[in-house]
Amino acid sequence: MKILIDEAALRTRVAELGETIRRDSPPGAPIHMIAALKGAFVFLADLMRATSGPVTCDFVSISSYGAGTSSSGEVLLRAGLAGSLKGRHVVVVEDIVDSGRTLEHLQAIVREGGPLSVRTVALLDKPSRRVSNVTVDYVGFTIEDHFVVGYGLDFDEQYRNLPYVGWIDEAR
Repeated sequence: MKILIDEAALRTRVAELGETIRRDSPPGAPIHMIAALKGAFVFLADLMRATSGPVTCDFVSISSYGAGTSSSGEVLLRAGLAGSLKGRHVVVVEDIVDSGRTLEHLQAIVREGGPLSVRTVALLDKPSRRVSNVTVDYVGFTIEDHFVVGYGLDFDEQYRNLPYVGWIDEAR
């Protein structure tokens, strides 16, 4: 496995993203972060700690991958939001934006909830694979077309515990 983004770079960039998200939010307003499970949970935890002021969170279980290394093209919502989004400033937190299908679906679900604002942050962006026209307001790192794991991202439920992002193209 090749290390693509090491621990120090992740720590630095996540801190910058947290500061930027807070700066771009209405002064003193609570931010409600919604993470796509399972891949974004590590990023969400670090991003929440890097965002000053009031922050709450929720999770959805949504995917277009399954056990493979490429998108199936079908987005599956396994578990939805626990609470109301009405009147909230929402930040959708994604581990990686690849085809954009999952994010497009998730953004639509969030907008239907009536929030005051919706922004999206992705740890990783892979624009070369995009098939959906989605907006990503904040990007941690733009990467080439590699299958990546670590820092919450997996291959068949393995590698999520790695403290860095690595690539394993031989899995394709």
